[in-house]
Amino acid sequence: MLAVDVSASVDRAEFELMLGGLALAWRDPRVQAAIAALPSGALAVSALFWSEAQEVAVPWRRVASPEEAEALAEALADAPRLPEARATALGEALAASLRLLAACPFPARRATVDVSGDGRSNRGRPPGPFRDLAAASGITVNALAVLDEEPDLLAYFAQEVIAGPRAFAMACDDYAAFPEAILRKLLREIPAAPAGLA
Repeated sequence: MLAVDVSASVDRAEFELMLGGLALAWRDPRVQAAIAALPSGALAVSALFWSEAQEVAVPWRRVASPEEAEALAEALADAPRLPEARATALGEALAASLRLLAACPFPARRATVDVSGDGRSNRGRPPGPFRDLAAASGITVNALAVLDEEPDLLAYFAQEVIAGPRAFAMACDDYAAFPEAILRKLLREIPAAPAGLA
């Protein structure tokens, strides 16, 4: 479950860097090799855009081949932004992500919420209860903190957002560094990534 921050702190250029970076990551041969190495040989992927509101940007789809990874990349690159950028509601984003995971039509051995964002929660319910619910359900929540506006955001994500088995938080300095960072994050998240790739 890709949960992507599209709140008011993310301008149009930064939004395009995020979506372009996600598309490049799913096109990367190393990501595709990691998927092929999974016991099932496939992932189920969906994308949620979140701010104060949430919207499913890419519905659930199965990714088991380079062609399906390319189709996912195209869907991410073409996804329109929410009509109105709003506040940063991380708790609501986690709540929506957990609902979407529960509705996934594909059986899964492991569930992960991949959160990316550039700010603390400043609207809606706090993330802590939903982080705890994810952990109690065996769901991993990982986070990528973009530090251009809040240099100490990584510590906040580590304390308030991540949860579950092998959870981690990573940082990138700004949105220009997002494509490389999200690639490293995906390679780390895919459970059977071949040695030396992550």
